[in-house]
Amino acid sequence: MLTALEEGVKGGRWYSLMDKVANRRALRAAFDDVKKNGGAAGVDHQTIAMMESHLDEELTRLEKELQSGEYRPKAVRRAWIPKPGTQEKRPLGIPTVRDRVVQTALRYGIEPIFEKEFAAQSYGFRPGRGCKDALRRVADLLKQGFVHVVDADLKSYFDSIPQDPLVKRVEEKVADGQVLCLVKSYLKAEIMDTAARWTPEKGSPQGAVISPLLSNIYLHPLDQKMATEGYQMVRYADDFVVLCRSREEAEKALEMVREWTVANGLSLHSEKTHIVDAMQPGGFDFLGYHFERGYRWPRKKSLTKLKDAIRAKTRRTEGTSLEYIVNNVNRTARGWFEYFKHSHPTTFPRLDAWVRMRLRSILRRRQRRKGRGRGADHQRWPNAYFNALGLFSFVAANACARQSLAR
Repeated sequence: MLTALEEGVKGGRWYSLMDKVANRRALRAAFDDVKKNGGAAGVDHQTIAMMESHLDEELTRLEKELQSGEYRPKAVRRAWIPKPGTQEKRPLGIPTVRDRVVQTALRYGIEPIFEKEFAAQSYGFRPGRGCKDALRRVADLLKQGFVHVVDADLKSYFDSIPQDPLVKRVEEKVADGQVLCLVKSYLKAEIMDTAARWTPEKGSPQGAVISPLLSNIYLHPLDQKMATEGYQMVRYADDFVVLCRSREEAEKALEMVREWTVANGLSLHSEKTHIVDAMQPGGFDFLGYHFERGYRWPRKKSLTKLKDAIRAKTRRTEGTSLEYIVNNVNRTARGWFEYFKHSHPTTFPRLDAWVRMRLRSILRRRQRRKGRGRGADHQRWPNAYFNALGLFSFVAANACARQSLAR
């Protein structure tokens, strides 16, 4: 397959792929990936641990079902998860564990074919690429003067992808009938909500292992079109921006995106899609960051998500030791900082002060005092007190990161 990928296949279509999906090695590797990623049980209530307890038997059954064509995916359980910083919720599809295993093996089989063709400006859910690469590209383009930005938002993208055109785009590279049947069966798998059960006529559910790849396949022609026209687009799944040198160029780019989305059965969110000058107040958000006037810092929702996570670990009634609380807070703070360490330095002193205030409030409560940590509490429990406990400091971590970058 590696040789064929390098040299190409006759007619540009792959006719024999099922053997790369329906074999023990692929299924075993797929299970290991599913286990590593974790996740809840689907409609059959089988957990990852339950499948692992009789794994050989399960993989043998799956292999036989796939080879004989008897395999059928079960319904997808729909859950609703909060959107950070809002009262809204978004749907998440949860396939069964065994269906996630097969989807992962399917992804192993077809992803290299499409990955070879995907555009350089696409960063989401691709091997060896990620959010930081996309953010680095945006920062570089802004420095080069591409400051007029089309900030685009596809409305309910994963739930609105037209299925027939999507399958046709898969068929442009894949001619194996069994593999195509697998793709179609996942798109048509029933959705089970708390109050209803239905078969979707469009979309590819978020949460399904194969959905990110299918979403990239569907948007690939847009990537090609924008690149051919000379526009600097940076896309991470359905989240993308187009960076231009002038307002007029940005308006043309937005019109091109609008025409393409309408022609391909998608729509832009009218209130969230706009053109901004990144060097003026207002700026734009992308992948958790806010870009404005040559700087970047965490967007409001990113800060809200961090504070909500730390609030849950620093309730005033928390009964564990302060050392335990600090260690628990540190795990959240370090992970958050690793992603947002490129923010403007003024971001971090306020966060450090806020975390210490939460901890001082716990200490006040333990002395039977009301209210949050303030006033004389700063002398009673100075910053050095928390440093001695090993509390993670955003300011100190940022200083270290800047020194490393300078070196």
